[in-house]
Amino acid sequence: MALKIGRGAAAPPFLVMDVIAAANARAATLPSGAHGDSLGVIRMEVGQPGTGAPRGAAEAAIRALQGAAPLGYTEAFGLPSLRERIALHYAERYGVTVPASRIAVTVGASGAFPLAFLAAFDPGDRVAMAAPFYPPYANILTALGMQPVLLPCDTATRWQPSLAMLEALDPRPEGLIIASPCNPAGTMLPPEDLAAIARWCEANGVRLISDEIYHGLTYGEVAEATAAGFSASAVVMNSFSKYFSMTGWRIGWLLLPEDLVRPVECLAQNLFISAPHIAQVAAEAAFACKPELEANIARYRRNRALLLRELPAAGLDRLSPADGAFYLWADIGHLTNDATAFCARMLAEAGIAATPGVDFDRERGNRFLRLSYCGPEADMAAAAARLRGWLGGG
Repeated sequence: MALKIGRGAAAPPFLVMDVIAAANARAATLPSGAHGDSLGVIRMEVGQPGTGAPRGAAEAAIRALQGAAPLGYTEAFGLPSLRERIALHYAERYGVTVPASRIAVTVGASGAFPLAFLAAFDPGDRVAMAAPFYPPYANILTALGMQPVLLPCDTATRWQPSLAMLEALDPRPEGLIIASPCNPAGTMLPPEDLAAIARWCEANGVRLISDEIYHGLTYGEVAEATAAGFSASAVVMNSFSKYFSMTGWRIGWLLLPEDLVRPVECLAQNLFISAPHIAQVAAEAAFACKPELEANIARYRRNRALLLRELPAAGLDRLSPADGAFYLWADIGHLTNDATAFCARMLAEAGIAATPGVDFDRERGNRFLRLSYCGPEADMAAAAARLRGWLGGG
């Protein structure tokens, strides 16, 4: 008799991981030392900062490893000192006062998603989100027996959900996920729009999940605000992966409403026990590394400006506004209706790895691709030059 396989095993792949594998395989065939502007693969497929953890964070981890005290389990919600520092961050950056008791340190933002979803929703609940969207939102919800409700967005709403879209939903969903800046388009909700959505959710019994992982990576086009400043019932998630450049440390956090604190704590105790102790030590030290982190953002800003200037000349002239994060969402419908094949050819023929839009929008994504510009500046310049040659733009 065949054994049962659980429904969670049917979760779709996160295609960018497949692109990473393909780019790694191609890079392995190239001469040793080839990279960027020589013969190698230019990596624009993944949202991983090209810099590592800030020096102060790494040095704090070294001191912890060399110390006499063992690195073991922490409380499920993390080191009290780290939680206090994150709470202070909200006061410093947003002028929002939150108690450390509502902060849960997690195994990256990826570990925060199932905790938030399991605490806030039941199997069968409907959770709305803009399309295009970060694929694990829908994939994790589906694996947990919940139903993603996609809100098709476009340039008219700057790839963000609108209050009118929410008011038109019938029946009302149990939840809404927003991201500002968003992945893949990099666009943001102005504070007044974020406030209106947060208040609508609270008034209509819709649990708001605000993904703020790209906060800090903004370029002055739209003001940055946190949903915690507009709603006491919102769940806010963030991470040390992007602004703090600590992807491999797997450390993030949740800012929880009071009614979800104990439920999430119980889930965290059972699912994860705690986030890695060493990563928590490094994360706390990272808050003192602002000059280094701001230098990273200055590089992203230069990369962004270069690509927004050069890509249209190469034939990629339908780009998202790119208010924040480090992505460009490019409409390539004038070049292809098969973004997956297009990206495969671009990797094989031009040596540029990018992510096809179907990863972020299953219905319309075949005419889009996402380009990440958090790599070295020389690589971004080389990518623009290669694309001009490959697409015949000059």
